[in-house]
Amino acid sequence: MTFLNSDQFNSAIWIMTALALVVFVVLFFVKAGYGIFRSKQWGLSIPNRVAWVLMEAPAFCIFVAMWFASDCGFSMPGAVFGMLFLLHYFQRSFIFPLLIKGKSRMPIAIMLMGMVFNTVNAVLLFHGFFIHAPQAYAQGAAFLYRPMTIIGIAVFFLGMGINLHSDHVIRHLRKPGDTRHYLPQKGMYKYVTSGNYFGEVLEWTGLAIASCSPAAWLFVWWTFANLAPRAVAINKQYRAEFGNTAVGRRKSIIPFLF
Repeated sequence: MTFLNSDQFNSAIWIMTALALVVFVVLFFVKAGYGIFRSKQWGLSIPNRVAWVLMEAPAFCIFVAMWFASDCGFSMPGAVFGMLFLLHYFQRSFIFPLLIKGKSRMPIAIMLMGMVFNTVNAVLLFHGFFIHAPQAYAQGAAFLYRPMTIIGIAVFFLGMGINLHSDHVIRHLRKPGDTRHYLPQKGMYKYVTSGNYFGEVLEWTGLAIASCSPAAWLFVWWTFANLAPRAVAINKQYRAEFGNTAVGRRKSIIPFLF
């Protein structure tokens, strides 16, 4: 397998950074047609469970394939950060879809865009953790004992916990056969209307703090650029459906701030 050289890696980081800004702006005007905003205007769709597997699995599979194809082995600290990335995507690719309730569908166009991003992201993160890792990784396992690494890993697991609990809350809003919308009230939803999104942003921020990798910080930016506009739209949708009094002072994605 051919890996990116340093110039290619750095160029890809800058290009993806700029592209995320475009996506961030566009998504304030165009609502991605899945979930609460599902629309037939997005064309053909497939069952949500299948779509989530096909969309998320490339991140897991490609990262693993690149790892096996390289001679990196379990070199520290990259191996730890790689395992954290794979932990999230194993759950998102192979467990989360099995937990989805109902018969919702996802447009194929949305799924394909997700597949492309997850592929590129997995490639860049593998390079960021192993091939073009920060010079500080020369410390080996000692890098893992840095206060910021420990804090970052703790933030990662806090974010993952919030994300998983928020997904659990959403799944149990409806009884079988019920198709109505409800305002989630538990856990992080007491503070934001998109608690699951906050958890995911926090999760990847923790990994970026821990790893010090530009590719990991790029992932944080992409996650926020993709989810923040949608979170704002969801907040507005809830206020239109349930009223400002019911939603109260809940922010969209970051408690007390945004």
